[in-house]
Amino acid sequence: MPRKSTVPTRKDVAELAGVSETIVSYVLNANRYVSADKKKRVLEAVEKLHYRPNSIARALKGKGNSHILFIADNVANDYFGHLLQEMDSIAYDKGYLVSLMSVKNDQDFVTRILSRQVDAVIISSASLAENYIQQLVDNGLPVVLLMTRDYATVRGRVARIYTGIESGIMAAVRLLHERGCRHLVHVDRISRHQHFSSRQDLRFRGFCNQMEALGLSLSADSFITGCADYDELFNAVCRRIQSGVPVDGFVCRNDGLACTVLSAVQACGKKVPEEISVIGFDNSDTSRVIRPALSTVAMDQKAIAQSCLELIEAMVNGQEPQEKHLVTQMVLRDTTR
Repeated sequence: MPRKSTVPTRKDVAELAGVSETIVSYVLNANRYVSADKKKRVLEAVEKLHYRPNSIARALKGKGNSHILFIADNVANDYFGHLLQEMDSIAYDKGYLVSLMSVKNDQDFVTRILSRQVDAVIISSASLAENYIQQLVDNGLPVVLLMTRDYATVRGRVARIYTGIESGIMAAVRLLHERGCRHLVHVDRISRHQHFSSRQDLRFRGFCNQMEALGLSLSADSFITGCADYDELFNAVCRRIQSGVPVDGFVCRNDGLACTVLSAVQACGKKVPEEISVIGFDNSDTSRVIRPALSTVAMDQKAIAQSCLELIEAMVNGQEPQEKHLVTQMVLRDTTR
């Protein structure tokens, strides 16, 4: 049996798995062939002991590199590419290596993270199950949540960054209202796995709360959701416009959706922004070059990147997890009145 220790070691893992420390090293580094049986025993021992190499502490002392994993729903979104670029520009000189990975919503995803010497995790996901996030926290990993939704059940040493998503969507609704729009529609994410929004989602909540605060009607006609791809979204927007139910503005949760909405509005023969306004979120590269140029909400990516690293360092140094609150900026272009 493994020796008693407050913090489990590689030797503890080897003893529990019944293999040598060298085999444990091969499995964790994935740099040598190990039989399926031995690999399974090592990974089970790692999970049972909550073993994690402490390379991040060595990096902070200038003795090595640490690996920060950034988990996002859609890594093809250029927002995350820009954010990762901002983070890397700060992180590299501090001894961090940062990688970006899309969400895999299953137990194997968590097990692989825990077995691959990841030293800290940043999560920006509307879909990753909270029990999987809790496992990362319970295994002692510094975890930073970019608050895209409420994480009602996640407890423990986890830091939170409110990037301004909710207040940004509320500002978008107020802008359109101030410019005469009264029949607004919120455009939800597309998902092949039925991960659609409720009021737990901060964008969705911000839209609903601001609509109610302004005394604007909320009904099933106020939302376009349930689309599996962009073609379905295009068709859903066209049906909504052609239904005869008034609509004079679309508030979209990201710029990719907004561009699809813009195409559908124009295909239906409506003038933008004279008849229908469209506003996106993220201030993507596409929002600048599409015509008409897309009004959107910009998050402070540099501040987000800096805050992530500051919160990770604070947790590694034994400080209690903190919250940070950031603000967004409205970028007005041609698709709003």
